[in-house]
Amino acid sequence: MRPISVLIVEDDERVRNAFTAILQGAADMCLLGWAGDVADGLALLDARRPDVLLVDLGLPSGSGIQLIRHAQAHLPDTDVMVVTVFGDEPHVMASLEAGATGYLLKDANAGDLIEQIRALRAGGSPISPVIARQLLLRLAPPGLPSAADEALLSPQERQVLTFSAKGFSFDEIAGMMGLSRHTVMTYVKRSYRKLQVHSKTEAIYEARKLGLVRD
Repeated sequence: MRPISVLIVEDDERVRNAFTAILQGAADMCLLGWAGDVADGLALLDARRPDVLLVDLGLPSGSGIQLIRHAQAHLPDTDVMVVTVFGDEPHVMASLEAGATGYLLKDANAGDLIEQIRALRAGGSPISPVIARQLLLRLAPPGLPSAADEALLSPQERQVLTFSAKGFSFDEIAGMMGLSRHTVMTYVKRSYRKLQVHSKTEAIYEARKLGLVRD
């Protein structure tokens, strides 16, 4: 079988050298080259057309997502594996939406890289376990709040947060609930204290997580 051709776009020399050594030690892999920034990466992608692109997201001249989009648009036979330190949901979702088919964190066992590349080319989508858990939680339907969670906030406090989540100002909420702005702010401060947060955004996030506020 033809070796799997791989291109690396990674600006960290230590990481790049580690990947290079691992790939060169695998008989069924062929390293086509490497780049350290977006521009060089795009040029190499078009020139070499690899089977697999290993790409970091935080590059000196931009984001690796630019390379993912380019591969998705112009190189349909190239699989893209993100290998990065960014494990937060925005980076993960942006990468997958751009066309990445694998997502590994750099703290994962580097020795598994060859097996992950093989799995990618076999049609799989290798994803670090912590990232997979995030995706499952994101896709899972919201559960019903427990009795203890429901009792955490009063009906009025929950109503204020529900209106806030829909984008209404505190003055508008006061008008809709037939309350003074002072009373609304009292409910807001109480909910902050009970949820142990310090801002409206944090309060809405925590209330949604507990199932107390639904869009």
